[in-house]
Amino acid sequence: MDKRVAVYRKEHFNAAHRLFNPAWNNEDNARVFGKCSNPNYHGHNYELVVKITGAPAADTGFVIDLKELSDIVKEYVLNKMDHKNLNLDVPEFKNINPTVENISIIIYELLRKKIDSNLDLMVRVYETPRNFAEYPVA
Repeated sequence: MDKRVAVYRKEHFNAAHRLFNPAWNNEDNARVFGKCSNPNYHGHNYELVVKITGAPAADTGFVIDLKELSDIVKEYVLNKMDHKNLNLDVPEFKNINPTVENISIIIYELLRKKIDSNLDLMVRVYETPRNFAEYPVA
């Protein structure tokens, strides 16, 4: 039986977004999303935690080389989202409301393509110190 270990990489990015449903009028958007529906957008200092779970390799002792994981996160997530307007600059949010829930799903999907399928992946995104989402859930 393999001994499974979880390793984590923490990253940070800043981004602006607006929460709104284009099918609703401004009043309904303001009622549901509050100040997060500001037509001029607003920003967050996001914290990203990437969890990789698997058995350490016999030759290296690594579940995954954390430098390699850092490079993957930078190339496929941070370069795409850091200091960007998620609604306008990130194609994945063209038709998806950039809530913290959806941000965590999109980041998972971007990373899942680049990380060995034998390794479990979990993404946690903190929008604020008190508000965060995790995907997938067990």
